[in-house]
Amino acid sequence: MNTTSLETFLVLSKIRNFTKASEALFVAQSTVTNRIAELEKELGQPLFIRSSRSLKLTEAGIKFTDYANRIIALEKSAVAALNTQDFSEESLHIGTTNTIYECHLRTPLLDYMQEHRKVNAKVTISHSMELLHALQDDLLDFAFTYIPLKKQGFNCQCFKKDELVLVCRCSDTTYQKGITRKELPKLNYLFCNFALQEVGLFIRQLFPDNYQFPFEIDNSTKLLDFVLAGLGYSFLPLSLVKKEIEANRLRAVPLLDFDSPKINNYLTMKETLKFPFAL
Repeated sequence: MNTTSLETFLVLSKIRNFTKASEALFVAQSTVTNRIAELEKELGQPLFIRSSRSLKLTEAGIKFTDYANRIIALEKSAVAALNTQDFSEESLHIGTTNTIYECHLRTPLLDYMQEHRKVNAKVTISHSMELLHALQDDLLDFAFTYIPLKKQGFNCQCFKKDELVLVCRCSDTTYQKGITRKELPKLNYLFCNFALQEVGLFIRQLFPDNYQFPFEIDNSTKLLDFVLAGLGYSFLPLSLVKKEIEANRLRAVPLLDFDSPKINNYLTMKETLKFPFAL
């Protein structure tokens, strides 16, 4: 199994078209076909369901996508480590969700890097589960996630608890006295799943089954711009919107007959490591 075949598989799994995949990879279509055929033979499983009109991943293909990404990342990490110019330099590889980075990590990391100019640092922004996989594959030293890792050999601690608040543009006074749970589906709600387990489930359960949100995005920091523009309401971490509330650009809507859950922010590392700066 070589990384060229894995990269071809990942491109094809996204594009879902052999011709367009070959164009993206700058190879002949027959090359893409042969690489996938060899990979399927090696795995002993079909990775795609082929028809005249569509190309879909099989269940094995869906499962293999995560492994393919991790194998390629491991190879790149090994090459980078072996080609580091100064092996005596301290290295720091941090993985974090985007919201945790913006709310809690960006400023202390900047201060640390200014004081330690010889540190070789790399920051990876991704979702919680992908970061925990990378941590266990030794691709990361530290992982900042919304999901805890309970595994022998790793130290996982909740370093910050955040509030989840319903916000809208300050000029919108429709629910100035507060909102009930029954009234929520009437909102123009801008949805972010957060991938936060109980928090994501909490938001989903506030709305009817198969409810169609007018806007969805998987990054809460990017959602903030749409709330500030007055396009609707959304539950967001208080640490993300606190400055906007204090500047009277956003306001928090009181919840009248229900409460929102806390957001736990976790830092996970191997038991042999110690995080180098205060958060």
